Amino acid sequence: MKILKYLFLLLLLSFVALSVFVATQKGIFSVERSKVINSPRATVYNYVNDFRNFEDFESWAIEDPTIKMSFPGKTTGNGALFSWEGSEAQGSGITLQAKDGESIHQKINFDGTDADVYWVFKDTLNGKTKVTWKAKGEMSFLFKIYTVLNGGSDKVIGTMYEKTLVNIDKNLDYETKTYAIKVNGVVKKTESFYIKQTFTSEIQKVNKNARIVIPKLIEFSKTNNLYTNGKPFIIYHTYDTNTNLAKISICLPINKEIFTSAGSDILSGKLNSFVAVKTTLKGDYSHANEAIAKTTAFINKEKITPDLSWSHLEILTAGKLDVKSSSRLVTEIYYPVIPKVIPAAVTPVYKPAASEPVAKKPAETPPAKTTPEEESEF
Repeated sequence: MKILKYLFLLLLLSFVALSVFVATQKGIFSVERSKVINSPRATVYNYVNDFRNFEDFESWAIEDPTIKMSFPGKTTGNGALFSWEGSEAQGSGITLQAKDGESIHQKINFDGTDADVYWVFKDTLNGKTKVTWKAKGEMSFLFKIYTVLNGGSDKVIGTMYEKTLVNIDKNLDYETKTYAIKVNGVVKKTESFYIKQTFTSEIQKVNKNARIVIPKLIEFSKTNNLYTNGKPFIIYHTYDTNTNLAKISICLPINKEIFTSAGSDILSGKLNSFVAVKTTLKGDYSHANEAIAKTTAFINKEKITPDLSWSHLEILTAGKLDVKSSSRLVTEIYYPVIPKVIPAAVTPVYKPAASEPVAKKPAETPPAKTTPEEESEF
């Protein structure tokens, strides 16, 4: 019994000593890791900027299958939120500031440990991106114990960061390289009523602007008891690669024609039916230029005359608001063309020779009279 008492006392003293040691350790930590990601900067930024993707690349989320993530509101940009809960930990995050394509500042709480998290994105050679990920914060008492027993905060957090950056690189490599382009051919696009916002945008920011405008159009339609009549689409009135600018209308199709009040930033319109060459892009928007090039090549090969009064139309059949994986995006592209005029068939008229007798025309029989009932049947 004395031996058990001594062992218990020894364990108690060890625990007290450990507690005193941990309590005297600094809870402040600062950890930084960097990695070159084999994807364009805009693609990497957009991927990290969406909290929905965290469950696919965060090492601690992948290694704990019990973790369930929740998204109470918007998931990208300033004010984006998410939270998670698992058998061993829980936490939450908010994006405080997102500078498009350059940096993200987030506040993360990991089971009582608060941290300011910073992401910085820089272009490198060959279209790759250097991602620098830094966290500064103060550890909870339990997390201090964990880090003391496992080599310190730099090793514990740094290892998670290193694994996560590898996951980002691997995931994006698959997502950006998994795509398909199909030129469907000449089709007729039916007419549609819509509500819209029209402005000029940098070409590479069009889809980002669409993610901002489309929820506003959806909210407007709900407020005014309108029914959507298809997927959102973008009309490119102009598309200038020299200035990198496009005049666009981001549209939401509705079931009827309406007239908006004067001064409204949301207007209404009607898309008349038109003939177009349709191309379907399945995959990341970064392949849009290739899809456009293949469409143009088809138009030239088939000797189709393009309609140059406007540029083209894109339907977001499966957009970023519908799916989080870039490989699952579906965009239908319609390039307006001038329909080919098919000449009417001409029936040759037989003319008799001068020596041939001309047949006399038989007398016409007057038409029979019909009753009103008979006329109504026709």
